[in-house]
Amino acid sequence: MTKLRVVTQAQGGIDRNDLRSQVHFCAQTGQIWLHEHRMLLIHAQAQALLRKELIDTLGMARAQGLLTRMGYESGVRDAELARSRAQSLSDVEAFLTGPRLHTLEGIVKVTQIRLELDRVAGTFYGEFLWENSWEGQWHRHYFGIHHEPVCWTQIGYACGYTSAFMGRAVLYKEVECAGMGNEHCRIIGKPVEEWEDASAYAHFFNRESIAEQLIDLQTQVVQLRTSIGDKEGLPADMVGNSPAFRAAYELLRQAAGNQITVLLLGETGVGKEVFARTLHERGARSQASFVAINCAAIPPDLVESELFGVEKGAYTGALASRAGRFERADGGTLFLDEVGDLPLAAQAKLLRVLQEGEIERLGGQTLRKVNVRLVAATNVDLRLLVKEGKFRSDLYYRLNAYQINIPPLRERKEDISPLARRFLEKYSAIHGKRLKGFTDKAKRALLTYAWPGNIRELQNMVERGVILAPGGTRIEVHHMFSGFDERGALELGLDAHGDINPRSPAAGQALCEAVLGGAMTLNQVEAMLLEMAVDKAQGNLSSAARMLGVTRPQLAYRLRRLQDEGNAAQEPSVNATRPGALT
Repeated sequence: MTKLRVVTQAQGGIDRNDLRSQVHFCAQTGQIWLHEHRMLLIHAQAQALLRKELIDTLGMARAQGLLTRMGYESGVRDAELARSRAQSLSDVEAFLTGPRLHTLEGIVKVTQIRLELDRVAGTFYGEFLWENSWEGQWHRHYFGIHHEPVCWTQIGYACGYTSAFMGRAVLYKEVECAGMGNEHCRIIGKPVEEWEDASAYAHFFNRESIAEQLIDLQTQVVQLRTSIGDKEGLPADMVGNSPAFRAAYELLRQAAGNQITVLLLGETGVGKEVFARTLHERGARSQASFVAINCAAIPPDLVESELFGVEKGAYTGALASRAGRFERADGGTLFLDEVGDLPLAAQAKLLRVLQEGEIERLGGQTLRKVNVRLVAATNVDLRLLVKEGKFRSDLYYRLNAYQINIPPLRERKEDISPLARRFLEKYSAIHGKRLKGFTDKAKRALLTYAWPGNIRELQNMVERGVILAPGGTRIEVHHMFSGFDERGALELGLDAHGDINPRSPAAGQALCEAVLGGAMTLNQVEAMLLEMAVDKAQGNLSSAARMLGVTRPQLAYRLRRLQDEGNAAQEPSVNATRPGALT
């Protein structure tokens, strides 16, 4: 190991030979050492370019904080050498190790102007002149003269070095700076509490997670998308490309341009309220209120007051007059969910409102005009309720002017993949998680499960998976399906370990029924199979081809063809994604 020759000038008559002896260069290993710390010789221009890119990428304030903290850590390391010398030197001579190292390292020439310190008492005051500051010179080169001091790494070094040496927080300020157009730089340092505005500098020394800030911004974007929808006014959760979904959406689109009463039919969880909101947002009443009410959730004796309002004193407990849902929705849309649960008395009044456009509050005598578009929804057969005398036939015919059947999720299997991706994106942002997607077994489970709770169940399961899956990983089967055991695996067409069960009739039968019933096409099945093989082979096409029993060129050709077909299909008006491919 040979010594690195360093050319320096004596400062204040103090011999630096002992300090230079701490610098060593090992030609055999290509390492430079200062005492026990490894050092680097870096081109000043390369360092300046990195500094410029940080400023361009992160902005001036964030780059200042990052560079200040980098300098601070460097100062703390050099303070270890100074403390080791303090046993044989006075406090002042030991402290000057740092300024001399700063000069020795080629950062800046440091000249002492005033230095008063007492390590035992904890008092400190330091004033130094900086000459030939590389940071100030290069900042002026790239950005011109700045209105504030710019030697951020150097000021961080001074703060870190002095704080570590003194054993208490010391803050330096650059009162003159070459980057501001001064001939030289000048700094003053003293304990933090002696600066009145010390709090204004604290954020430069506190670490900030840019990744967390990006997640927060992504969360805000997702929430905004959810509230305002996409460029066509669609809610972000209105996703689908299956024939059954597109047929329902086309009926909805045609109804949006007029004021006809719409009846939405479908099982629980298929997204009836999402359809109703979309109808409202795409129509002429989009600027007015959208008011939703679940008729099944209101006690029968309170239904009329909730719908039509109540006057003060109408019944015991009516202490004030209150507008009902019709009045609140005046000029907009009123969505009556589970309309089949309305009591017969309320049905009669509802029919009158629809015919006359007038309401009368409970206990009142004044007729009030309302202009409301009514959208009703139910998961039961209203015709059967009419036959049983539980629903008025005249109201049924009034509500059934324009009927839209929303298909259950089991009849739109190809929409499961884009829906799952959409919910993964949404809840990853909301819960601050970065996940890589779904495992192969989880994809299979999603595509073979019967989904009795429809989209609502899928949404809840994906959110559960996002919460339980560790960050940076993929969602697994047990993250979504609670109580996953051998019985549950068989229901999903898997074995007890979560692998495909070739003897399970559920997997093959469900797939065959999906194809023969028109819910999926052969191309979509092929796309799923190819993607699973490539995923399982971790992107190795040769290995994936062997799994499928084809040659590598045959596999590559099929993948290209499916990709071309997927690109050509990206023109539907609905939020559609290539079917059969989960993230």
